[in-house]
Formats: sequence, C-alpha cells, structure tokens
Amino acid sequence: MSPSLFSAIRNGLKKTRDALAGKIESIFEGRPALDEETLDELEAVLIQADLGVAAATSIIDSVRSRAARGERLDANGAMDLIEQQLLATLGSEAIPLAQADAPPTVIMVVGVNGTGKTTSIGKIAAMLVSKEKRVVLAAADTFRAAAIDQLEVWGRRTGCAVVRHQEAADPAAVAFDAYQAARARGADYVIVDTAGRLHTKSNLMEELKKIRRVIARECSSAPHEVLLVVDATTGQNGIAQARVFNEAVGITGIVLTKLDGTARGGIVVAITQELGIPVKFVGVGESVDDLRPFDPGEFVHGILRRD
Repeated sequence: MSPSLFSAIRNGLKKTRDALAGKIESIFEGRPALDEETLDELEAVLIQADLGVAAATSIIDSVRSRAARGERLDANGAMDLIEQQLLATLGSEAIPLAQADAPPTVIMVVGVNGTGKTTSIGKIAAMLVSKEKRVVLAAADTFRAAAIDQLEVWGRRTGCAVVRHQEAADPAAVAFDAYQAARARGADYVIVDTAGRLHTKSNLMEELKKIRRVIARECSSAPHEVLLVVDATTGQNGIAQARVFNEAVGITGIVLTKLDGTARGGIVVAITQELGIPVKFVGVGESVDDLRPFDPGEFVHGILRRD
C-alpha cells in the first residue's frame, strides 16, 4: 500500500483510535497492578468502541488470565494482547471479491437508504476500472429517481455503461437487462444497485429476493457477491440490519462506510464475530480512493497504534 493510502486510512480511523488507544493508555497510567476496577474500565472502553460484548469478554478473560499468573501488563502489553485477539477474529488477510468462473461476475449491493450505497457502488466501479476491468452498472433502485441519476453520474465519471429503466419499473427487469448487456459487451462485472426503502406497499425483502432469483436464472452461481452497505455511525444497529438482509438474500460481505465519522469503528469486529460475515470494503472519507479493500492488519493497527 502506498504511504498516501496508508495515511488516509490512519486519518480516517483517528476518532476510533483516540477513543480506544487513548482511553486504554489513561486506564493503565499510574497503576502498578491490574485489579478488577481496571478490568471493568477496560471492558467498558472496548464495548464503547463497539467491539461487541463477545470480543470484549474474550479480551478481558485473556487479560485476567495473565494477571492471575502474576504477569505485569502495561498499556502497550494490553494493546499487544488486544491486537492478537482482534486479528484472530478478523483473520490476517483481506478477502477479495468472489469471481465468476466465466464473466461477468455479478455483484448485488443492498442496504437501507442513507448508508452511502450508490456512492459505494460508484467507488467500487472506479476501483475495478482502474484495474482495466469492464463494468456495467444496473440502476435497479427504480423507486428513487435520485438514485438512478446518481448512478448515471458515476457511470459517466468512471466510463461504465449504466442500464436503467423508467422510475418505478420492475427492479428485477433492470438487473436482467444489465446482465444481458454485460454478456453482449464482454464486460467483467455487473454491479446491481437496489432499493433501501420502497414507496409502495411492496415488501422490500421480497423485491430483493426476486432480483436474486432472476439473476440466478441467467447464471446459476450468480449473484457471486451480495454486499451489504452499512453506515458505521449507526453502531450496533448495523448488526441488526445485517441480520435482516442476511436472512432475506444471503450476505457475502460488508461495505462499512463513514468510519471516519465515528469513534465506534470496532463495529467491524462485532459484525465479523457475531454474524460470521467478512468486511470487504471500508470507507474512510469522501474521495473516490477513500473506499478501500478491508485489510485486517491495517485496520487493527489503525485503531490501536499511534505510530
């Protein structure tokens, strides 16, 4: 990773790092030994960072075990232990996007309105185009004219074809046409934007299931990815969203946006541990390069280390 991108990610995680590393340092400052009060304060800090109860409990149990053996543990030692535990949960390497055996690879993107779904699609498309991949965008959020227009802006910006119908058209029909267009043009990827809320009496999850069924009829292994876009500032509510969407359409990965706007970036850990769904992209700013493939080591270093 280039120094500029590493710096962007570190800067984007500053609020979480200050809340987590800064508070851990203050907890251990001037305390010669670990006691229950210290452990309680440490656990509270971990939970406030939205690491999740399971991760926080596991970390505290490890710290308590070391203390019981008479080991001394300062702030640096505690952060070493936390780093080990987080990497054990998140894994040590980034998980790339799934690939179709034969193109196009279909990526279905879901999530509630306001999470940055359409913008994330545009940034993922830009990332793929920078690798000389051909991408078709499907404007299947037909219930919001603004979403269709926004996707077309990203299409012009990235040089990607956009398949659209009129407002309120059948979203599954848009996805079908986009897949057919991608095959005809020899595209590498189809990225399908979807609604996050409907302005009709139709059920959102049923609409999403229909899109998935229609795509699967054209290619039995598709969609190859179903990415859920989650706003990191929503904290634990993001986990609730992930559960609902996962039950409906089977989420394969998370796109976590707006990490730069929250001190509770530990939600990455909670989502991975509680749901078993990997985080594949994180957003740490407004520019097109600020949506990056999720690298666990880079993330953990970014929330714990000041150097």
